Amino acid sequence: MPQTAFKTALIVDDHPLFCDALAMTLQSVSGIERVLTAPDLATSLNIVRDSPPDVVVLDLNLPDVKGMDGLVRLLQATDAPVLIVSSMNEDKIITLALRAGASGFVPKHSQRDVFGAALEALSGGKVFAPAGYSVAHAAAETTADDAVARLATLTAQQARILQLICEGKLNKQIAFDLSIAETTVKAHVTAIMRKLGVQSRTQAVLLSKEASFGTLLQGGQHSA
Repeated sequence: MPQTAFKTALIVDDHPLFCDALAMTLQSVSGIERVLTAPDLATSLNIVRDSPPDVVVLDLNLPDVKGMDGLVRLLQATDAPVLIVSSMNEDKIITLALRAGASGFVPKHSQRDVFGAALEALSGGKVFAPAGYSVAHAAAETTADDAVARLATLTAQQARILQLICEGKLNKQIAFDLSIAETTVKAHVTAIMRKLGVQSRTQAVLLSKEASFGTLLQGGQHSA
């Protein structure tokens, strides 16, 4: 069994049975001693703040996020490498995840040795991609790639404010929700639009939507 530098892992997935199975897999293929679990992004953000893990294993399809939003916000909240484990394993999705900052990608139903190899790679500071993955098969540059790259430049607070903007909330409501001054919200909104390269809140919302998986998530074509 390969030993890694990771002792604590956080699994973020809303399927309890899969979490249990994955926890046993991670402990059996590496030196991980403690596994924490979170059913959604909000819970995971609290955990990484209060009990920082050595590595995060993230499902892309969570009940409280869309597209790469969960990955981007987790990367802003933790220094731990993030390994994506998802059943949506098209080259395009893998490319988006890695460009957004994920340290690795493992298809959800991979064999144990694949998880072991991924953890070993991440422990050594390397990026892990599954066998058969080819950047050449993915779109070289797309609007979604660009949107993800821009969103990744936001701070955790800016990402939270953008999420509230996407929910249709006004500055006054955002200030109340986050317990900050409305002038502070306005300053953040200005910084958000500058980083995203947009001129209005509506454009910011549209760009945020570009970071989702578009047609890959329409019609329930995939489960994660």
